[in-house]
Amino acid sequence: MSNDRAEEMANRLKQIGYLRTPRIIDAFRKVPRHEFLPEKMRGDAYLDHPLPIGHGQTISAPSMIAIMLEVLQPEEGDKVLEIGTGSGYNAALIAEIIGKTGGIYTIERLKEIAELGEENLRKAGYEWVNVVVGDGTQGYEEEAPWDKILVTACAPKIPEPLVNQLKIGGKMAAPVGQNYMAQTLTLLEKTGENETSIQKHGGCAFVPLIGEDGWSEEQAP
Repeated sequence: MSNDRAEEMANRLKQIGYLRTPRIIDAFRKVPRHEFLPEKMRGDAYLDHPLPIGHGQTISAPSMIAIMLEVLQPEEGDKVLEIGTGSGYNAALIAEIIGKTGGIYTIERLKEIAELGEENLRKAGYEWVNVVVGDGTQGYEEEAPWDKILVTACAPKIPEPLVNQLKIGGKMAAPVGQNYMAQTLTLLEKTGENETSIQKHGGCAFVPLIGEDGWSEEQAP
């Protein structure tokens, strides 16, 4: 399967207005979304809706990913932490955007999904993405501070460890919802040592962020 369909998808998202930034558009054109899906789902890879990847997890709709990346605005050379590896597709897009001069770490709590994401990334040529198994709500202190953090699962509030691990001037995009069903895409900027600013960017829908500073297994729907 060629990348013609990826380019068509990127052009469609650009025309609708979901994609605006050249480096993000280029990433959508280059990353082969079908390589991050189970074989039986690859025919639907470039449709604009979420798809199952196993273990109750999904790959988000391309438009939702585009919105999050446009809000977060990762840049070349950034050091980025992603919470929720999933299929690895988001991490591949970020890797394209920031390039090899930056650094990207992605955390996944489910070992089986982390292994799947890592394999997908390697096969697609993004072997420099670092995949970690762990509680994403606690971030990854070993490599902090971060320029950008992308959270791809919904928490009742933004986990404090993630805020602490941002650089001053750093930004985090995360879906936040007190009752899980009503989620808002939230952009947090760390403006000082103990200061942040918040912007809200509309509704979204993600799986629950499970961990010490997220939902518990019992609370998750």
